[in-house]
Amino acid sequence: MRTAAMGPQQRAEALARMAERELDVLVIGGGVVGAGTALDAVTRGLTTGLVEAGDWASGTSSRSSKLIHGGLRYLEMLDFALVREALKERGLLLERIAPHLVRPVPFLYPLRHRGWERFYAGSGVALYDTMALSSGHGRGLPRHRHLTRGRALRVAPCLRKDALTGALQYYDAQVDDARYVATLVRTAASYGAHVANRARVTEFLREGERVVGVRVRDLEQNGTYEVRAKQVVNATGVWTDDTQAMIAERGQFHVRASKGIHLVVPKDRIHSSTGLILRTETSVLFVIPWGRHWIIGTTDTAWDLDKAHPAASSADIDYLLDRVNAVLAVPLRRDDVEGVYAGLRPLLAGESDATSKLSREHTVAHPVPGLVVVAGGKYTTYRVMAKDAVDAAVHGLDQRVADCCTEEVRLAGAEGYHALWNARAGLAARAGLHGARVEHLLHRYGSLTEELLDLIAADPRLGEPLPAADDYLKAEIVYACSHEGARHLEDVLTRRTRISIETFDRGTRSARECAELMAGVLEWTPEQIEREVEHYEKRVEAERESQTQPDDRTADAARLGAQDAVPL
Repeated sequence: MRTAAMGPQQRAEALARMAERELDVLVIGGGVVGAGTALDAVTRGLTTGLVEAGDWASGTSSRSSKLIHGGLRYLEMLDFALVREALKERGLLLERIAPHLVRPVPFLYPLRHRGWERFYAGSGVALYDTMALSSGHGRGLPRHRHLTRGRALRVAPCLRKDALTGALQYYDAQVDDARYVATLVRTAASYGAHVANRARVTEFLREGERVVGVRVRDLEQNGTYEVRAKQVVNATGVWTDDTQAMIAERGQFHVRASKGIHLVVPKDRIHSSTGLILRTETSVLFVIPWGRHWIIGTTDTAWDLDKAHPAASSADIDYLLDRVNAVLAVPLRRDDVEGVYAGLRPLLAGESDATSKLSREHTVAHPVPGLVVVAGGKYTTYRVMAKDAVDAAVHGLDQRVADCCTEEVRLAGAEGYHALWNARAGLAARAGLHGARVEHLLHRYGSLTEELLDLIAADPRLGEPLPAADDYLKAEIVYACSHEGARHLEDVLTRRTRISIETFDRGTRSARECAELMAGVLEWTPEQIEREVEHYEKRVEAERESQTQPDDRTADAARLGAQDAVPL
């Protein structure tokens, strides 16, 4: 399969082609579900378009806990079907679909009580492992094990001795959520989907009651396109109700937003060789290994303010620090926190006012002819949601359509990944890079790493690390714009890389150098470079200010002090 690039020229061509002739399926929303839906549709032989108002994964799908998991806590809720489905998907992603992007991660569950708790929690984890194996895709992860307190403290010396009587250790998986979505989109484009970010749907086109397409505004070039499609799929997550309101039709369900915040701290602040899962009064708290960092999260509170920029308040940050410090021998302080990010979960509304009790199931509806709506669900099961959405769209097509085949479709970079990983020492020697650098690239790009190495061969300066964010090479900044659809500095610092949450300066020290690297691909003028840097600095300033505010409303007001990315 030829791997498509998603540079400026390809984006312009995609918009033009979408407007040229009627598509079979047009997907609105470039999060994990929308991207997965586009891939599902195009691999069934359908002419497919995908538009996103912001950047790929700029909403919920870049702000998750970055876990691919079965949902161990849903076993306690007796939601066996959801857990079984998610465990199957976890196995598919690990073993076949994206082994370069999805990796195993161990978690330690400290036990506080003797006897009954080990039996109760141990039975749950044993059932979790058994369900994974029975799915046929659970052999890639080690089975759980029981640990004494002494052994648990050797695995996780960070824990207070009085915080546990013993522990269980089990495995799940993790992913860079935004990178995964960008790779999904690129894979769909490689199979022929027309994809464009920064392209906002402003109106649905109607013929009588039927939806026959949309009007799209190109936010970069300020052009307008009419895109006609036999079926339109609304996959806009927490914006579902807003999108439905454009046709004066809320639909058959309501989506509520639940805010979850996460903290990022340096690896040396928590001495452990494993992640942690801790029970709180309302849910669970994860401490997740993340390269040279830890991610701590999450909260689960209702949010009815600005959806594009959910803000973390001082109370949110204190809540997470208080909960994790309850078990740490050396407590974390505010100044240990490198990064903070907040995201919104799209939950199907039920009768409960507590967002932690709302459904993580998904639903698909056909509210009016020509329009399919898919909402709810969880990141891990995006592929199932996409299949269901396309199945619903197919019912409205007057043609024979192939069944879903995405169980077998490897994402861009997966083919040949294991062979390159085995040969990484030789790859590093030929490229003149340290072995750790090549491992970093392989974990982020898989077999597409060779494309980055070609950039470095053509310009050896791109093989240098960014001085203020030395986990990343300069080539990755250029590649983000030439191949991965990045249009603005914020796209690169917050989603194509994670510099915005992995450095204490939140990426401000890297901003100008990254903007200058991007300028060559995006043909920026010196004035545009200045605008991009200024915008990013104001964004960081507004986020920092919001994180000092006492509650959601004041935090939201502070975060809205910075505008969205400026058009080119």
